[in-house]
Amino acid sequence: MSRNNDDRLGAAPDVAPPPIQVEEATSATANANPLGQGSNGLNFVIPTEFVDLPSRGSFYAEGHPLCGAETVEIKHMTAREEEILTSRTLLKKGIALDRLIDSVLVDKRINSSALLVGDKNAILVASRVLAYGREYETTVTCPSCLAKSQFSFDLMDNKISHPDDVESPLFEKTENGTFAFILPKTQVKAEVRLLTGADESALSRTLERRKKMKNGTDSLLSEQMRTFIVSLNGVTDKKLVNDFINHMPAADARYTRKVYTAIAPNLDLTQHFACLECDHETEMEVPFTADFFWPK
Repeated sequence: MSRNNDDRLGAAPDVAPPPIQVEEATSATANANPLGQGSNGLNFVIPTEFVDLPSRGSFYAEGHPLCGAETVEIKHMTAREEEILTSRTLLKKGIALDRLIDSVLVDKRINSSALLVGDKNAILVASRVLAYGREYETTVTCPSCLAKSQFSFDLMDNKISHPDDVESPLFEKTENGTFAFILPKTQVKAEVRLLTGADESALSRTLERRKKMKNGTDSLLSEQMRTFIVSLNGVTDKKLVNDFINHMPAADARYTRKVYTAIAPNLDLTQHFACLECDHETEMEVPFTADFFWPK
């Protein structure tokens, strides 16, 4: 839903125009007089849009601004947000996208670090579409012949995945807002929670530290499991849980990742890809490369 106002700009003829004042839209200002009648300035309201949340507000604690909310309001990107995206300091720290989300959110009680990862993705995609359009052209690698080519994705061609929509679910919800399921090989009962923006940032920092260590490893999949697994057969001791993860059968590890993918609400951007070199066809997830917010 859009909150655009038509005929935003106006000035009396033969009179030097007063300074333009830009006002970010809020619930109180969204329907304000776009001509700024009764004031000495010329103002306009930055339009806003409502974004569907993959979580549907289902997994936020009581008191969170998004608890029970199916949508969230964001404003259109401006030059301020483009400066955030080009800040070398923010890019080096890996927090440019988080700052972008914080900037476009209308309700400032919401913090990107407390958002579920799927909701963050939905906000980023919506912001990109509003700023630069639905077409996203980037370089992709064919999984068959490894040839690189330019491919255009339609960012509006997406669907929301939610655990309530899973047919014959492999998991059960708990009273704590977590999910439980049985690992096929070891028959251990695993309990997992959904990852947030803060978890995502912590994972990135951990992997960066390990890359700098001598003989360090950067196993993202194992680190993710260490983060989202809450308990195993009721055992919550982190040392014991981590030790199990380090030695769990590959079949159990793969099953855990499969179930977590089904559990986590997200924006599914999988689209059909056809290689021009070898004619290989497959379903490909839209890659988030540097072209995403910096289109040519």
